[in-house]
Amino acid sequence: MGYRSALGCCLLAALCCCLPPGCRGNITVAVMLPDNHHKYPWALPRVLPAILMAHEDLHAKHGLLLGRFINILNYSTEDPVAGSCDASLAQVVAVDAKLYIRPDAFFGPGCVYPLASVGRFASHWKLPLITAGAPAYGFDSREEYRTIVRSGPSTTKLGDFANVLHAHFNWTSRAVVIYQDLRLDDRPYYFLSEGIYLNLKEKMNITVEAVPYDDKFYKDLISFMKEGGRIVYICGPLDSFLNIMKLFQREIQDPENYAIFYLDVFAESLTERTPWKNTDWADPIKVFKVRGPQNTRTHCVNKLIFSSVWQLVAYYNGTTKDIIWSQTEKIHWPNGGPPLDNPPCVFSTDDPSCNDDRPLVLRVAVLVDFATCFFPPFPRKLKLEKELAGMLWRIRWEDLQFESPSKYHKRAGSRLTLSQRGSSYGSLITAHGKYQLFAKTGYFKGNLVAIKHVNKKRIELTRQVLLELKHMRDVQFNHLTRFIGACIDPPNICIVTEYCPRGSLQDILENESINLDWMFRYSLINDIVKGMNYLHNSYIGCHGNLKSSNCVVDSRFVLKITDYGLASFRSSCENDDTHALYAKKLWTAPELLIYDRHPPQGTPKGDVYSFGIILQEIALRNGPFYVEGMDLSPKEVVQKVRNGQKPYFRPTTDSKCHSEELTILMDGCWAEDPAERPDFGHIKIYMAKLNKMEQYANNLENLVEERTQAYLEEKRKAENLLYQILPHSVAEQLKRGETVQAEAFDSVTIYFSDIVGFTSMSAESTPLQVVTLLNDLYTCFDAIIDNFDVYKVETIGDAYMVVSGLPVRNGKLHAREIAGMSLALLEQVKTFKIRHRPNDQLRLRIGIHTGPVCAGVVGLKMPRYCLFGDTVNTASRMESNGEALKIHLSSATKEVLDEFGYFELQLRGDIEMKGKGKMRTYWLLGEKTDVYVI
Repeated sequence: MGYRSALGCCLLAALCCCLPPGCRGNITVAVMLPDNHHKYPWALPRVLPAILMAHEDLHAKHGLLLGRFINILNYSTEDPVAGSCDASLAQVVAVDAKLYIRPDAFFGPGCVYPLASVGRFASHWKLPLITAGAPAYGFDSREEYRTIVRSGPSTTKLGDFANVLHAHFNWTSRAVVIYQDLRLDDRPYYFLSEGIYLNLKEKMNITVEAVPYDDKFYKDLISFMKEGGRIVYICGPLDSFLNIMKLFQREIQDPENYAIFYLDVFAESLTERTPWKNTDWADPIKVFKVRGPQNTRTHCVNKLIFSSVWQLVAYYNGTTKDIIWSQTEKIHWPNGGPPLDNPPCVFSTDDPSCNDDRPLVLRVAVLVDFATCFFPPFPRKLKLEKELAGMLWRIRWEDLQFESPSKYHKRAGSRLTLSQRGSSYGSLITAHGKYQLFAKTGYFKGNLVAIKHVNKKRIELTRQVLLELKHMRDVQFNHLTRFIGACIDPPNICIVTEYCPRGSLQDILENESINLDWMFRYSLINDIVKGMNYLHNSYIGCHGNLKSSNCVVDSRFVLKITDYGLASFRSSCENDDTHALYAKKLWTAPELLIYDRHPPQGTPKGDVYSFGIILQEIALRNGPFYVEGMDLSPKEVVQKVRNGQKPYFRPTTDSKCHSEELTILMDGCWAEDPAERPDFGHIKIYMAKLNKMEQYANNLENLVEERTQAYLEEKRKAENLLYQILPHSVAEQLKRGETVQAEAFDSVTIYFSDIVGFTSMSAESTPLQVVTLLNDLYTCFDAIIDNFDVYKVETIGDAYMVVSGLPVRNGKLHAREIAGMSLALLEQVKTFKIRHRPNDQLRLRIGIHTGPVCAGVVGLKMPRYCLFGDTVNTASRMESNGEALKIHLSSATKEVLDEFGYFELQLRGDIEMKGKGKMRTYWLLGEKTDVYVI
């Protein structure tokens, strides 16, 4: 505590010196730090007592405050739920402090991410911010962080020490950095390791390979060491480091050729044990340690210790950047010198003297623990390595949302037409090779995406896989589906891509109801050529699995190629003799069919062959690899192509169905010799020369017919919509341009209903729930009234109005139709379920009255067919004076129903009606079961 108090004295004294001259006011200091002192070195329980003691010393002992009083206020920047530093909370605390207490200075925050945002605020406010928790490289930027005073360690100095160490031992070629990064909280190991990474790479021009790890798959790290370098820096918890070293001891045949540095920022690994004495290691590796300074005058002095004897071998002076070696003690290298960072014939075998039986040049193993006072740098200029380590492509399974299985099954069944719903990802041929099942869709961040599951138990994130994922994320081209990300959470390993709602090219070609003119076909072909040409000139190189089901069409009828790249994800695990597997091989080039499982990355010329098969599909629309006069199974087709006997077995071409130029292109694309096939650059030029307009003119008659049919279909849809808004007879008059005259009807029956308690239910529900309830209810009602000779007039809120007997008169049947409809609606409402209140019973109240009305169309904009007359008011009164789940009707309606003789009625009595006086009314109970109705 004495050290911390002295540190606090220095800081507060510096604060007083920084205040404007002549300022005699008190000083307000806001201390912003996390609470968890077990997790964070610069936590409130550790730092605040030192500041308070420093304040007491300044005030009582030294008299440096000159009559001022320091008001110290402390705030927590820790999320109480997560128990970790919260950058958002730190910003809120800083802004609140600035608004309400107007501090003269800030102490903290003690974590990198909160400090980055608060530091920018402080610079903008021109207030000093003093912290020991600003180790990151980004805080060196004085333009961005002008007022930060860093009293703690700096990653730049740790990197400087690594530079001096490498220069001393002549390690000037290669190094490896391995760090734990769970992408949670303040990511201490991530920042710590990058101090060495950036300094070695930028200042020493050393090739530095970096890779993150979690608590699994340590074996990948050992492979990474073998391939990356011999000077290795490992940064992570001590337990994980020991596990890596145990595996290293078992897997590495020549551990003495490696120098392994363990980075430990506060020497925490030395508090309870010495890691090099671990009994699990059969042959303990020789160790030299680096300890923190005891003499602050040399800025940061580190001691290099050999083995467990703790002999002092050197000092490091952080000010002069020199290592001062001991004259009496030295590091006892097993072979008399340090290991080589780039041993001959290991990373480069260009030297002709390299051979398999060369002698080992050096056998040395060194383990180093940096117990320094430094943190590594803030992420900056990471370029490729940062993108690989960042894994921006990664999607958690919980972040994907799916529709209910019933909806999905309904929408994603087999053989859907284009007009119903397209494939979201491309067709997958079933075991029968005939029908298509469409890939699953889901929602990611509110957007509909295509999800393709990968049949693998787990994905090993090797450097090659990370590179593939990085380059996939970089692809941005109009004719390639956009790669959104991938989920590698077992067992839900899947690839997430852009969703194309129009289906795959195979779906469109096999849908006979779609008439494709040649202009549209050429447009599809050109889209494929553009996409493949871009793909072949990109890092990905080729497709490897091009077929018509992997060409999908978006909502704008732009064709896009999918299922490209990520060869490591797509390695086949299928049975070699299934019908579906051979059906998928119909597009595969003959030189690739000789493999039982051809390379998933494919070849450029193999893609050209696949394009030729797709051309034939588009030209003839008879499915893939159509051969006229032959009915062969996919297995038989594949075997004939694989045999390679002259004449080579190829699909049928027909110049009557397509141009001769297209035949020439197809023949060139599926040539037996890959060298004779054109590349997509030449195909693109060739397609530009085809006379599309001439072929389009040849199909002009069909095009006109198509457009006519399309117009008639749209006209029919518009008419159906009009008939739903207005009665059919009225709509026909309007279509003919006639004025609809108002008309009187001597006798009609009007139905009114509403929901009892709807107002209170609405008050207890959200607007969206109310709208959903009414939509569900009236959709159900609309389906029922289609079975009766009635016309739905309107719905207003929870009120539902129906009439029978107009505009087409039906004698006295209107009362029977309304009565039957009312009973059906009442029966249905008793079983109706409210989505957000499933245990509540919907209470419908119905009123019916019969009498004369006048009806006509009102308005020119959004015209409505309206009813007028006292009958409408009386029907409304019958409903409002009724009871829940009962049908209330007037004497006029009862007299008409009595003529039919099969409705069961009950006298209610004389009821006082507003504006009507007393009226005798009845309940409609149902239909008599012993009466035969004709």
